[in-house]
Amino acid sequence: MGLFEQDTAVQRISDTRWQANLVPGWRIGEMMNGGYLLAIAGRVMGEALPQSDPLSINAFYLAPAFVGPMICEVEILRLGKNTSQAVVKMYQNDELKVQVTGACCDLDSLSGPTWLRTERPDIPEWEELVPTPNTAIELGQRMDLRLSQGQSFMKDGKGDGRGEFQGWIRHSDGAPTDALSLLFFSDAFPPPAFSLFGAVGWVPTIELTVQVRAKPAPGPIQAYLWSNYLTEGITEEDGLFWDNTGKLVAISRQSAKVRA
Repeated sequence: MGLFEQDTAVQRISDTRWQANLVPGWRIGEMMNGGYLLAIAGRVMGEALPQSDPLSINAFYLAPAFVGPMICEVEILRLGKNTSQAVVKMYQNDELKVQVTGACCDLDSLSGPTWLRTERPDIPEWEELVPTPNTAIELGQRMDLRLSQGQSFMKDGKGDGRGEFQGWIRHSDGAPTDALSLLFFSDAFPPPAFSLFGAVGWVPTIELTVQVRAKPAPGPIQAYLWSNYLTEGITEEDGLFWDNTGKLVAISRQSAKVRA
């Protein structure tokens, strides 16, 4: 069992309640990373519903979460033959921290037409890039990140003005990437705002949506994350994720605040 699977494990304590234990290693400062919390919610949802794979999952982050127990309450919205929906409310000390709405399916059973407006960006392969560790935050210990665009920020904390990051990512212990890992990876790269302004301070997530399109093949994930607009400190962050066979496996979008 890899660290990701171990540290996102949940225990069912009643028909509608699960408990998770938030542990060190997944924090930015003292606060738990949003993608880590989303992966826990996805795991709870997959246990509560007849289909276990996240298809589309949306989280609103209402208050910071910290190391310690977290109670996850589930409300099932619909049980379907192919797709089911539920809400997961995540509490610490009786305070609602995160509310997640999602749909689960069996990704292996999906079939139908495929079309892409744009092709996967042509960047150097995983083996051709050197690791770009983010030692400034604890979370950096949990991922092997190799950037092809935005390396200057990782080196000296300065932006390059492009508003984007590209590269590859996998778990630092080499554990396999599964569908739930994609929920974590969606919030694991530096915020594109850092590429514009450097280490401006804090970019907390307001809302995050991840659409999972397929289970990834073994190996690292290629990612492209960018922002187009920043308005009065509010920005959107878009993400595309491919496995190492070139298949698009996830799409993300989040709203965030840029706080200097």
